[in-house]
Amino acid sequence: MHGASSRPRVAVHKFSSCDGCQLAFLNLGEPLLVLAETVDILHFAEAGPIDEDAVVDIAFVEGSIATSKDAERLAKIRENSRYVVTIGACATAGGIQALRNLHDAGEWMAGIYAQPEFLDLLPESKPIAAVIKVDLELWGCPVNGAQVLGVTKSLLAGHLPRIDHSAVCMSCKRQNLVCVMVTQGKPCMGPVTQTGCGALCPSMQRDCYACYGPAAQANVSAFSQHLAATGMTPREIGQRFLFINSQASPFADAGKAWFDAAASETQPVSGAGQ
Repeated sequence: MHGASSRPRVAVHKFSSCDGCQLAFLNLGEPLLVLAETVDILHFAEAGPIDEDAVVDIAFVEGSIATSKDAERLAKIRENSRYVVTIGACATAGGIQALRNLHDAGEWMAGIYAQPEFLDLLPESKPIAAVIKVDLELWGCPVNGAQVLGVTKSLLAGHLPRIDHSAVCMSCKRQNLVCVMVTQGKPCMGPVTQTGCGALCPSMQRDCYACYGPAAQANVSAFSQHLAATGMTPREIGQRFLFINSQASPFADAGKAWFDAAASETQPVSGAGQ
């Protein structure tokens, strides 16, 4: 696969996204320069090299799939790559732009564009795994650059790394952080959100807003009932689940259940979203 070069080949591809995950990669600074001395980075438009059709060992993919041309390009990337790794919420769960899946996107486009029929837009914004086979998914908005670097080293060594899917609360406990939900009554999503950020928001006395997606075995039913008991409205609870990872189960089911409850002025039945 390496052709004339004996060094592993890496590509970083972008689809519909804000570029934040690529920037997290770039912000590694010196460790990224060290990596560049051991691998050939053939495509990384944000950093300079461009070769979308390069045959590589690892293809990192940022962003969701919004157009038919996106889907065609993604299929080619899968064909040219030994490993495909999604980086960030957009690639793994559709991201912010997937919120259009919950509404009439056609109506939105008609209200903005004079001739929306010329837009090449899929009915829904799709995560990468909904279109091609994905070998590994890294969550986050943005992704953790150090985690990307560690995954790269593991894959080049020939094995899939273990990703920690435990809740953010575990990171808080390891760092001896005071719980902002218990002490300040904030609607922290830490109990149902997987770690990876190092509990960044709670360490700044802010509530987690679930940018790393659902934790393993997240009990969203019990958690959302707790949020309701604090006085949050069904709509507010639904928004907490659907904000960034609206296509990720069980957040998707829970969020939709609470929005339906808001419309009918009821509460979801116990177990909704599990």
